[in-house]
Amino acid sequence: MFKNRLLFCLLLVPFSIIAQQKFSKEISFTTDNDLYVSFDRDRYYTNGMFLNYRYITKNENITLEKKIFEWEIGHEMFTPNKSIVQTIDEHDRPFAAYLYGSFGVKNVYKNNKILNYNLQVGVLGPNAFGKELQDFIHGIYGFKKATGWQFQIKNAFAFNFDVDYIRFLGKNNKNTIDVSWVNTAKLGTIYTNVSSGFYLRFGLNPLEKIINSIAFNTNLNDDTTTSTRAIESFIFVKPTLRYAFYDATLEGSFLNSTSLVTKEIIPVVFNLEIGLKFTASRFNFGYIFNYNTSKSKGLRYTYGNKYGTLNINYLLH
Repeated sequence: MFKNRLLFCLLLVPFSIIAQQKFSKEISFTTDNDLYVSFDRDRYYTNGMFLNYRYITKNENITLEKKIFEWEIGHEMFTPNKSIVQTIDEHDRPFAAYLYGSFGVKNVYKNNKILNYNLQVGVLGPNAFGKELQDFIHGIYGFKKATGWQFQIKNAFAFNFDVDYIRFLGKNNKNTIDVSWVNTAKLGTIYTNVSSGFYLRFGLNPLEKIINSIAFNTNLNDDTTTSTRAIESFIFVKPTLRYAFYDATLEGSFLNSTSLVTKEIIPVVFNLEIGLKFTASRFNFGYIFNYNTSKSKGLRYTYGNKYGTLNINYLLH
């Protein structure tokens, strides 16, 4: 019994040491796919991949706990209810692909508020290589190659500016449950919408403050911050309501009106995320189940769309 306890303690030592350190940089990879919730699902928002590098930068604002810069390369891919179509009439939504690079600034305030600014520049259409990427993924899993990409949303320049505002609202006495108010506004040639909702965390142990948590990627620190690396594990629920004014992946870009297949959007969309996040040494891991009601009219499946998200982060000094 003593040997088992000793071994358990020795295994915990590296994690405890890591938890007391400060890491000022982080790389992360996130992937979205409907295969993560069902092996027979391949429709609508079908795949996304995002590679991100973030780091703490100089901060002279006394109201800020920290300021984080973020660089990202992202790719999103959309298909109709089936990826093998021969005619325009078979589409219940357009094929579309969006490739971008982005730069963001995350202002983390001492009073438990977060304000993000993000600028995306990229391309919508065949130059985003959606067909090639889907053929590659289908080849890995042994699926049939998609047909119908010749009808995809046409090429157009992409420019989007996004703002996120997050505010901590409250917690229970044991600090094992808390809730934050989350808001997003997007304006650009790809997406224009606003959304608002709540982020609820549930943990067995006391939760870390949102200004130093993997929940919002604010867990970076340096000599100027008061926090250190924290051991975290929690599940979360994030319901939001979005009002969309424009979606180029459905309507086609207003910069290029030659797309053969376009659809009318449904402005009001309900989104739900249910997920698990935890830390392990220098790594952060997460899985999210995503659901949203229909985003456009004329869909064959009108009960919404589901997909999964996997993410892994690695901390650097």
